[in-house]
Amino acid sequence: MAMGLAALAGFVDALGFLKLNGLFVSFMSGNSTRAAVGAVTGAPLGFLAAALIAAFLVGVVAGAVLGQMADRWRKQAVLAFVIVLLLIGAVSSMMGVEGVPLTLVMAGAMGAANNVFQRDGEVSIGVTYMTGTLVKLGQKLASALTGGAPFAWIPYLMLWIGLVAGGIAGAMVFPLFGLRALWLAAGFASCLFAGALAIGPLPVGASAKVISPTSG
Repeated sequence: MAMGLAALAGFVDALGFLKLNGLFVSFMSGNSTRAAVGAVTGAPLGFLAAALIAAFLVGVVAGAVLGQMADRWRKQAVLAFVIVLLLIGAVSSMMGVEGVPLTLVMAGAMGAANNVFQRDGEVSIGVTYMTGTLVKLGQKLASALTGGAPFAWIPYLMLWIGLVAGGIAGAMVFPLFGLRALWLAAGFASCLFAGALAIGPLPVGASAKVISPTSG
């Protein structure tokens, strides 16, 4: 599930990156740097970066509230919300809506996705950014080399591979479909939703713990 969400994030982020010529819809560290530089230089991209950050934050808040309301069915409810936002983007692309408005919806969807995996109110798995994952990968590799668990680094490698694979797929389909490729993203997210339904609700007592998959 986590690797699938990372792939979804990579796919959607690649579409946004290519559409916006270098800005992101899921990687807010990069947008924060662009916004900071834009504040000093007056570059128009700085204002757009700030708008994407705001949309991402709104998505996080909306997904968190929805997840709390859904209680033990948080994962399923948040994924359903992400699907709705991606479908809004896909339909909008078919109606000729392009550019900034559509990418703001995409950023909101990626922000909401951060509420799928949480533990004790904190993000447990980052799926829309990989800086923390790569740090943990390096730490687990160091531990394996010094006598620690020999394979504890593999899950972090798989998360990174998932995001990169999704990004490659997004870059491949963008020249063919543009942001209409969001239909593919919505379809893939629906498969993840079906998997979440098969997994079922959180164990009794676990709903008080909040879990999320993005950071950066």
